[in-house]
Amino acid sequence: MRHILFIDPLEKLNPKKDSTLMLATTMKEQGVEVYLLFEKDFYVSNKSKNILRVYDFKGGFYEDGCYLKSFELGKSLDIELSVKDNVHMRIDPPFDTRYLRYLWMLRYYKVQGINVVNSPDGILRFNEKLHAYTQKSSLETYVGSSVEGFMRFVDLMKKDNEELILKPLDLYQGFGVEKVSISDANLAFKFEEKVKENNGAIVAQPFCKEVVNGEIRSLYFKGRELGSILKVPKKGEFLANIAQGAAFHAIELGPSVKLECDHICAELMAEGIDWVAFDIMGNSVSEINITCPGLLVEVSFAHKKNLALEIIKQLK
Repeated sequence: MRHILFIDPLEKLNPKKDSTLMLATTMKEQGVEVYLLFEKDFYVSNKSKNILRVYDFKGGFYEDGCYLKSFELGKSLDIELSVKDNVHMRIDPPFDTRYLRYLWMLRYYKVQGINVVNSPDGILRFNEKLHAYTQKSSLETYVGSSVEGFMRFVDLMKKDNEELILKPLDLYQGFGVEKVSISDANLAFKFEEKVKENNGAIVAQPFCKEVVNGEIRSLYFKGRELGSILKVPKKGEFLANIAQGAAFHAIELGPSVKLECDHICAELMAEGIDWVAFDIMGNSVSEINITCPGLLVEVSFAHKKNLALEIIKQLK
């Protein structure tokens, strides 16, 4: 079977540490027929053959077998999609109108019998943050644009918390995340400005002090844990984002949080969502990444093995 990885333009990616390019390169090394598909070449035609322009490529790993030492595009070729093909949705969020259009278009192909990973129906159904908030272990959370509702939430949080986190509902990699004092006299105004900035509902949560000790990223594929790492923010910062300098190392999930992740994955697999990345603070699942789960390179490096091989074993 062919595997076609639908990705952002290469100039938007960091090839050395990109999860999708790591998977693609590993596939090629394993003799899997795999190509890259870019946004500019993606379309749907309901009355004629869907012949898409895809690209061959070549790449190689450093001695660690995880980070890419080289990557370059090869020749393009035109292929007609068939039911023997697997299309991997690997466009990065934000989950905006652009992203939504691609899901609708991919759903057309799915209806035609082409396998799409992760399923566009599943991605459409589950918000990565909101679904995490339905779990019993999740932090107390407010989501909305109502100032009155937000201030009632603030009153409830004041007894046990000094700070709140405000963040968008549909961005990624820590973009738009802001820490504010719960006693700030201008808190309602700051909330309103955040709503305007994000054109709608935002998330408010008590600041979890445990994050200074690290946030866990756990990767799952088809219900099985591939590996987990602890991401530790730079001193004096609260965002555990590797792209912004957070350190990381391998970690084992605790039994209770692993049981919760296993349960969530079983539920999501029934909706065609095979590749999942959990963000975990303490024992609370804070986000369930399904749009374009990342950090495959870093988790592989921490565990000293190329985890893309485990994904390939389980693909159709």
